[in-house]
Amino acid sequence: MKRLFSVIACLSLTVAATLNGQQVSDTSYNPVIKSPAYDIGKGPVVYIDEGHYNFHTKDGRYLPFARLLERDGYSVEGYQGAFETDRLKGCRILVISNALNELNTEKWYLPTPSAFTVQEIKIVSEWVKSGGSLFLIADHMPMGGAAADLASAFGFVFSNGFAVDTARPGPIAFPRATGALCDNIITNGRDPSERVDTVVTFTGQAFTIPGDASSILRFDNRYEMLLPDTAWVFDKSTTMINIGGWSQAAFKKHGKGRVVVAGEAAMFTAQLAGPQMNRAGMNSPEAKENHQLLLNVIHWLDGILKN
Repeated sequence: MKRLFSVIACLSLTVAATLNGQQVSDTSYNPVIKSPAYDIGKGPVVYIDEGHYNFHTKDGRYLPFARLLERDGYSVEGYQGAFETDRLKGCRILVISNALNELNTEKWYLPTPSAFTVQEIKIVSEWVKSGGSLFLIADHMPMGGAAADLASAFGFVFSNGFAVDTARPGPIAFPRATGALCDNIITNGRDPSERVDTVVTFTGQAFTIPGDASSILRFDNRYEMLLPDTAWVFDKSTTMINIGGWSQAAFKKHGKGRVVVAGEAAMFTAQLAGPQMNRAGMNSPEAKENHQLLLNVIHWLDGILKN
């Protein structure tokens, strides 16, 4: 227990140092795409939600995400405003990353109400059931809490805390060799050149998955979920839950549509963070395969990867 709190203290100091500096997109990040899915601009439309006080938007912190998809041939657009059935018909894939309720845009402490209305959740669920594809990404508190109601519409139970390694602070590696990165159609890609063997994430949350879902990233018993009242504030009174067997990314079919959920957002973008402008995300030296996982996720949501 003493060792765990030492890890937590290190985590808090590391994150505080990072947050003291601005997080900005790494516009120099430009990984090789081995086999683009479409000619430039010829692929389906992908909407990135910007209508729910999102921490990540198309032209903001998710610019590297958007550019990678555009280089793979997709047409990427920002989605403003509430979710509406007729407007969602304009895209093949809807991406929601770190949506927030207005209450939590500046106040990262409890309560963390839903970022979406009951009607919006019903609209998105029905849209997926009719054939749409949803990529729902919700990070640590308060983002996990803000997206919990939407996730539950598909059977996923989000937490509203921080997933941490009890052995050491820092990024979390999910290697295939240990079973942390699961063997499935998404991690294997279209051919051996797209196989992913290790993915790295940057804190985030963990969640449980329904029986008809498959895990992509799975925690073992070394990991704990910290559930503070205020983001990044941990002490000996902080509730802790062992999350062995829980997931940080998973996927399932929902009616005629498809859903991928992830409990960490930085792994799918490239950022420069903190006073030293440290690389955080797909551009990190240890996260060389993260961009391929993102492409594989999009290809499965698109139906290019079939199962």
